[in-house]
Amino acid sequence: MHVKCGCRPVSGHRGRPRGTRWLRAFAVLPLLASGVAACGGDEGSGRPTLNWYNFPDDSGALQKAADRCSQASGGRYRISYNKLPRAADGQRQQLVRRLAAEDDSLDILGLDVTWAAEFAEARWIREWTGTARRQAVEGTLRVPLQTSTWKGKLYAVPYNTNTQLLWYRKDLVPTPPKTWAEMLNMARDLAKQGKPHFVEIQGAQYEGLTVWFNSLINSAGGSILNKSATAPSLGAPAVRAAGIMRDLARSQAADPSLSNQMEDQNRLAMESGAAAFEINYPFVYPSMKANNPKLFKDFRWAPYPRVDANRPSRPTIGGIDLAVSAYSRHPQLAFEAALCLRNRENQLTAALEGGLPPTLRGLYDEAPFVKAYPFAKEVLAALQAASVRPLTPAYQNVSIAVSHTLSPPSGIKPVSSVNTISEQIDDALRSEGVIP
Repeated sequence: MHVKCGCRPVSGHRGRPRGTRWLRAFAVLPLLASGVAACGGDEGSGRPTLNWYNFPDDSGALQKAADRCSQASGGRYRISYNKLPRAADGQRQQLVRRLAAEDDSLDILGLDVTWAAEFAEARWIREWTGTARRQAVEGTLRVPLQTSTWKGKLYAVPYNTNTQLLWYRKDLVPTPPKTWAEMLNMARDLAKQGKPHFVEIQGAQYEGLTVWFNSLINSAGGSILNKSATAPSLGAPAVRAAGIMRDLARSQAADPSLSNQMEDQNRLAMESGAAAFEINYPFVYPSMKANNPKLFKDFRWAPYPRVDANRPSRPTIGGIDLAVSAYSRHPQLAFEAALCLRNRENQLTAALEGGLPPTLRGLYDEAPFVKAYPFAKEVLAALQAASVRPLTPAYQNVSIAVSHTLSPPSGIKPVSSVNTISEQIDDALRSEGVIP
């Protein structure tokens, strides 16, 4: 079943995109009902409608960007902002099903930073070349660009980014810890004094657990995959990372709910006054200000903790990249529109109203941004030294192998757990075995 809206396929199209067998399986699945909702628009009036699919934004920043760029086009196109499901898995599932069915009603795609390699390998998104590529790269932070690149080619443009910092209570900890070991020691001392001492961290069996492991292994000088993404790397840095996770989970610093906690549970625990430290994204800052003004007075931030005192930390970045569908009937307009959607004005709006850190380096020096993000300097430093999640079309399976093996963190056996992860990743990269 194809959703074609009575439109012609992309000029020069060579049939169904080539992809691995575990991607092609989605082609036989039924399309989501929303697949037919985006057809039509202003085609009859001669003004094409470009359908932009992205995460559901409650701030209004994305709709403002769509409206601004529609107006700026001078009548050449209109951008329709279509909201994907709220959960990342649901977002990916809808896009995969519709792209596998060659749905030409999709034009601009908001991709999680882990999807570009998968979608590029399946030939579902177009490469950025020429002037469009030059404009996409100009002024953009280096590390976010890595998430948009596959086999040396650019397949998307970074729309926003994100990174974690260490948040702490200054009334409990006058000087923030620089390393994980130092932080655990501080937590133990606070516990002995009967004071709040938990370290809030994402310990549930989901993507956040993989991010924690990835940040630690990169901070220890290693990586999950080798440079060519053809085999697991892991080794001693991975054992070190797994050991830190286990040590925290078995210490007094561990929240009793650690194995079930995600970012929002961490935020709530910190706001309740039960914790001294929190590893989380900048959204916790305005939330603390609104929900606990008294505690907010002592709410501070610091760089992500180091594994080794003499080696900078490398927290894992998040964010959204904008890609152009291989089946778009208006690819050139889609490239132009995508660049407009992530221009300076729209990224600043997304940062100020939507809480999404920008990918354009210059915005980190602008007064409105610095005023709203007093921790802008620390965020920029983290982004410039950051790590990315493994770049591979098999990322979903790699992440599952990591999060299932390391859950719950208190049950980690560093050497044997890393060996298990290595075996499962090797099978995933060769499309063998059953991933839990």
